[in-house]
Amino acid sequence: MQALQLDAIHQPAVVRDVPAPTPADGEILVKLHAAALNHRDVFIQQGKYAGIKLPCTLGADGAGEVAAHGENVPTDAPAVGTQVLINPGLRWGDNPRAQAKDFIILGMPDPGTFAEYITLPARYIRPMPAYLTFEQAAALPLAGLTAYRAAFTRAQVQAGERVLVTGIGGGVALLAAQFCAARGAEVWVTSSSEEKLTRAQTLGAKGGISYNAENWVKTLVQQAGGPFDVIIDSAGGDAFNSLLDAAAPGGRIVFFGGTLGNIPQLPPAKVFWKQLSLLGSTMGSEQDFDDMLQLVTEKSIVPVVDEVFPLAEGEAALRRLDAGAQFGKVVLKIV
Repeated sequence: MQALQLDAIHQPAVVRDVPAPTPADGEILVKLHAAALNHRDVFIQQGKYAGIKLPCTLGADGAGEVAAHGENVPTDAPAVGTQVLINPGLRWGDNPRAQAKDFIILGMPDPGTFAEYITLPARYIRPMPAYLTFEQAAALPLAGLTAYRAAFTRAQVQAGERVLVTGIGGGVALLAAQFCAARGAEVWVTSSSEEKLTRAQTLGAKGGISYNAENWVKTLVQQAGGPFDVIIDSAGGDAFNSLLDAAAPGGRIVFFGGTLGNIPQLPPAKVFWKQLSLLGSTMGSEQDFDDMLQLVTEKSIVPVVDEVFPLAEGEAALRRLDAGAQFGKVVLKIV
């Protein structure tokens, strides 16, 4: 089979022929039709990820169809021929509050989804929503799981609350905005791109503002009719302190990334005087994944796909994501 592999950091990913996997006891063989990229793949390529072990087939997100069962697969596992998607968070553990020490994300060190076939324990395979294409379904798992846990398991977003999602355009931010709007929250967004702000409104956002604008917090709070009950962020860095000003008294700020780096000189008085809750979130449990799929199916939510590349152009897809101009998920079409 063909797979997109990374041999070393700071090197292009290459497509090569590798042996196809065989499902072990309790495993399912999935023939992949589409796989979505995440910034994690780029960070691994750049050497900016912990515990890098190479060479490896990258990719955490995938959708396809069940090709075969190993021995002793549970009776309720998806049947051969079923269209499925993959939960990329492996070995979360028994504690719903935090992942276990041996929790990993698919696609390094374990072989990932940028390949024609993959084997996984049956517990990580779910039937995909019937109304989605393979490309749309592949765009859902990691971003959807991260967004769902951040918004609902951690921040407990409620209908009628005012929610700010920063950096709209990335896969997690877009799904967080779609999820919160679907649950009846009033969603506002930030971006450096006016086009992205406008497009976000077609997905349910009430409005937004450029975070490069002068006094953007004051202006956005005025536009929204008040400060925000929940803020969902992935950037951190110097800009994080502005979020403290945008938060309502008793508000919750949940963050799942740090693309702008560490948060310098966090002023404690702003946090304790406003009774703010700062919440960290990473990926999600298997229950979070199933709850996310239920929400997506009930509300017929469609993940946004930015651009689709053939597997042979996987390196070009990585460069598209690295450039940061995308609106939605960059996806590989495999077969």
